[in-house]
Amino acid sequence: MDKFPLKGSREAAAEGNSYITAYQTVMKKSNGHSIGAGEGDHPLAPHSNISYAAATTSLTAATDDEDMIDITPRSSPGELIGGAGSYHRETATESDTERDYAPNHRTMHHHQHQHVPTHSAFGDPMDGALSFYGSSDVQDDIPGIGQYEDFHTIDWQRDIARDRMRHRYIVKKRQDSVWDLIKGSIDAGSGWLCVLLVGIAAGCVAGMVDIGASWMSDLKHGICPPAFWFNREQCCYPAKQSVFEEGNCSTWKTWPEIFGLSRTGTGPYIISYIWYILWALLFASLSASLVRMFAPYACGSGIPEIKTILSGFIIRGYLGKWTLLIKSVGLMLSVSAGLTLGKEGPMVHIASCIGNIFSHLFPKYGRNEAKKREILSAASAAGVSVAFGAPIGGVLFSLEEVSYYFPLKTLWRSFFCALIAAFVLRSLTPFGNEHSVLFFVEYNKPWIFFELIPFVFLGIMGGVIGSFFIKANLWWCRYRKFSKLGQYPVSEVLFVTLVTAIICYPNPFTRMNMNELIFLLVSKCSPGDTNNPLCDYKRMNISTGTGFTEVTEPGPGVYRSIWLLVLTFILKLALTIFTFGIKVPSGLFIPSLLLGAIMGRIVGIGVEQFAYSYPNIWFFTGECADSNLITPGLYAVVGAAAVLGGVTRMTVSLVVIMFELTGGVRYIVPLMAAAMASKWVGDALGRQGIYDAHIALNGYPFLDSKEEFAHTTLAADVMQPKRNEILNVITQDSMTVEDVENLLKETEHNGYPVVVSRENQYLVGFVLRRDLNLAIGNAKRLIEGINSNSIVLFTSTTPTQNLGPQPLKLKKILDMAPITVTDQTPMETVVDMFRKLGLRQTLVTHNGRLLGVITKKDVLRHVKQMDNEDPNTVLFN
Repeated sequence: MDKFPLKGSREAAAEGNSYITAYQTVMKKSNGHSIGAGEGDHPLAPHSNISYAAATTSLTAATDDEDMIDITPRSSPGELIGGAGSYHRETATESDTERDYAPNHRTMHHHQHQHVPTHSAFGDPMDGALSFYGSSDVQDDIPGIGQYEDFHTIDWQRDIARDRMRHRYIVKKRQDSVWDLIKGSIDAGSGWLCVLLVGIAAGCVAGMVDIGASWMSDLKHGICPPAFWFNREQCCYPAKQSVFEEGNCSTWKTWPEIFGLSRTGTGPYIISYIWYILWALLFASLSASLVRMFAPYACGSGIPEIKTILSGFIIRGYLGKWTLLIKSVGLMLSVSAGLTLGKEGPMVHIASCIGNIFSHLFPKYGRNEAKKREILSAASAAGVSVAFGAPIGGVLFSLEEVSYYFPLKTLWRSFFCALIAAFVLRSLTPFGNEHSVLFFVEYNKPWIFFELIPFVFLGIMGGVIGSFFIKANLWWCRYRKFSKLGQYPVSEVLFVTLVTAIICYPNPFTRMNMNELIFLLVSKCSPGDTNNPLCDYKRMNISTGTGFTEVTEPGPGVYRSIWLLVLTFILKLALTIFTFGIKVPSGLFIPSLLLGAIMGRIVGIGVEQFAYSYPNIWFFTGECADSNLITPGLYAVVGAAAVLGGVTRMTVSLVVIMFELTGGVRYIVPLMAAAMASKWVGDALGRQGIYDAHIALNGYPFLDSKEEFAHTTLAADVMQPKRNEILNVITQDSMTVEDVENLLKETEHNGYPVVVSRENQYLVGFVLRRDLNLAIGNAKRLIEGINSNSIVLFTSTTPTQNLGPQPLKLKKILDMAPITVTDQTPMETVVDMFRKLGLRQTLVTHNGRLLGVITKKDVLRHVKQMDNEDPNTVLFN
């Protein structure tokens, strides 16, 4: 017989964004002619409401030793659902960017695509050698390869090996022609081009979110009649009038003025109050409804899930285009509603969505989950860069807090991506001033050594407040998850918004935008600053031995402001606990910075008054001669860093973000002291930061590389099955198709070890469940002579006496080099292998004989058990 390819026909569902690959089977008739099944009944006639997808398959038939049929899936199959031969698999392209909400009704268009030759790992792909999925001839496109199912872990080793294969193939092809050389150069530069596009898009989206959120936030207070699309700052900008004092901006009209009333008085106050509440409820209900209807994954901050995805977990649709759109719009609405949340955390999620979408333009990244995570790491750096105007802080945040696998080239690309994003955002100038940072401060006074004591005190307090917040927020989120409250997400959002609006309006500090309040707290008081109530100081010149020194004494405005700030601190802390986790896009950076800035400003005023009251104490001697040396605004910056560090447990990236955020480079040492004290105290009171705590709450399979495994257990204690239990295996040449299908039906494992025989369980290799599903299903549909009694072979040799139906040869889907450990390997080593190699599973042997399997889920459950936690909280594979 001749070797002949099997051509597939691809039907793209235009309406449902789903791809359907139908097979034109090639049947060998006695007269030697082949007939395409496409001429008769379609082998994959679609059933209602089920989308089918499959991968291109090559069919090989030969004589003598090769006298059997070889099915080689060129992409990993999906999960078997429904009847025999019915498959549902999301392609990589469909899964993340297009699948979010596919309608049931699908319109079909018929396309043809060429057969894809596979470049084998060890020579010609037809000679029975192992071939890696996706290591294809680059010039032929494979329909989207969805290697992994939803809520499964990726195999880093396999994906990186596939990419190396592909790279070697491209380098080899470069010498063939100029066109191949050009294609090779394009492929080499595709990573840089991808992060360039991600940076540009992230900057544009961030600019739109910032502009939209500031306009809608001001809409709660009034409108600019000359140009309704201006926010209050832009409306008052020509007169250079203050934002804090509403009274002196004539162009900006409050809602009572729109209705013909005056700006002040009881009636106007009540009207303003009502309008404030109504706008807040409208924005919050819109945000919650959009999230609920179109993109449930768009709620929350997204950083816990991004961390989990970057560690090698698949969450389909989490980084899709619907999520991007709804998260961006919902974020503007929820920030404008006046809820106690920030837009900085969700910017990381938005940028990662952009990274995921652009990665599909480049097959090198779109089809390889491990490579795609390099782009997502760079995108998350761009997210922090545009959120704070802090590109270097963004790169360090991605490295320290989010990324799992961060090679050096990813560092450079992250740097480039963050730079481009910050540059684009700077061009759009959403912060409205000449500086590209969020809270620019201009302190010109050095700090004195004595001040390290209050700075460290702020760090300690930051750690305490952060730990309290984490515990309280987790308790509330757990209650929401397991009570009836979780069934009414929109009602909860509206209730929280109503309470927030009613409580926050009377206090001028809680009423204003959180960004404005932080700016007020970190700014320094200049002489004649009458608008800022924190700057109500009496200035006096007192004589010293050598001349006159100006000193300041707080006026009544400062004392009133301190009481209002204490009240603001308590309200904001309580509201943030109940707000973080509701079903709208919500970040945690700005509320944490605000809490810390309030605490820091109050401590700063206290230290300032201490220095004013006792200027002759030894540690002030000679330091306070040049008038006031203590800057309360600096304490607000340090306090903000301390609380954010206590909540997130960041250190290096936190300090860099803070000095990029404020422009205060000379205050790195105070920031470092506070961040370190905050982390130590936080770690002493509770191991996990807020993001790790939410990962654990949701049961994601995240193996933290920062934690050490300190227990003395062995691989034999953790492996499945336990001793005296049955191990499900497949033999290399003695099981029929029916036996394998029964095994697949009776068990739910993601893969099966292949052994020599039942009696002689020496390891041959490892085969994945979905590969078996696809290969058997295709063979039964496409090849005459394959039935339930056919022997399944994972060897290249044929049994000498084969009197039954022709065998099914599946050696090409067998991984012949699975990672193995012995039963006496310490679990410390096994955990390190899972972390550093990114394994999905490892096989346990004893003297070469197979004993069991350890999966990532087994490792996570064992770690939980050893730490006296509930192992059943790990939900996914």
